[in-house]
Amino acid sequence: MDLDWPGCRNVRDVGGLPTADGRVVREGVLIRADSLQYLNADGVEAVRRSGVRRILDLRGDGEVAIAPTPFTGTPLAVRQALADPADPDHGQPTIVAACTWMLDKRPELFAAAVKAIADEPDGAVVVHCHGGKDRTGMIVALALSVAGVPEEEIVADYYLTQSRLAQWLEEQLAEEPDVAKHPEMIEFRDTRAESIVAILRHLDENYGGPEAYLRHGGLTDEDLKKLRARLVA
Repeated sequence: MDLDWPGCRNVRDVGGLPTADGRVVREGVLIRADSLQYLNADGVEAVRRSGVRRILDLRGDGEVAIAPTPFTGTPLAVRQALADPADPDHGQPTIVAACTWMLDKRPELFAAAVKAIADEPDGAVVVHCHGGKDRTGMIVALALSVAGVPEEEIVADYYLTQSRLAQWLEEQLAEEPDVAKHPEMIEFRDTRAESIVAILRHLDENYGGPEAYLRHGGLTDEDLKKLRARLVA
């Protein structure tokens, strides 16, 4: 369900997604978004009216320093970058290669981000990065997988971001006069369904699936139980 948070382009509650056992993800518990740095005053009020109890910012220190959100440094905000500042620049040629590099390099950080969702006892958790597509997409996909949402539903949710950010991509391409840079911009800023499919296959083939990957990163049985209880009606 899309949410209207003025200033942001890509905000939705993943509640209502079905699980394999016939239940649904609860509404008002997990919201995915692009960076809240884009919120205007009305958007900030919309967040406050949405029952948000935790805002999980997946951006790195440099990104946050350049573009803090209205909630940065407040009790609502929790920082959980998905890369360590000591890590080298990944330099990967595709978005799938970049995302799988991050997953392989820092499973403990991905697990910590998912645990932050599980540990909030009540209200909505907002997960955001910059565009709300890749880092946010991976964390939401991991959480939904643990909740028992079928892969086709996870992929469909991920793909919704393409239409939400299509105009923004067009604007960025129009602002770049060097058309030779456009293919790389499209590669890293488009949101294709096959990207998350490839990422999920990587987790299956290298770790035994999303839940096994999170265990590899340090999540316990109790953490996973709490996450399922939080997300599923």
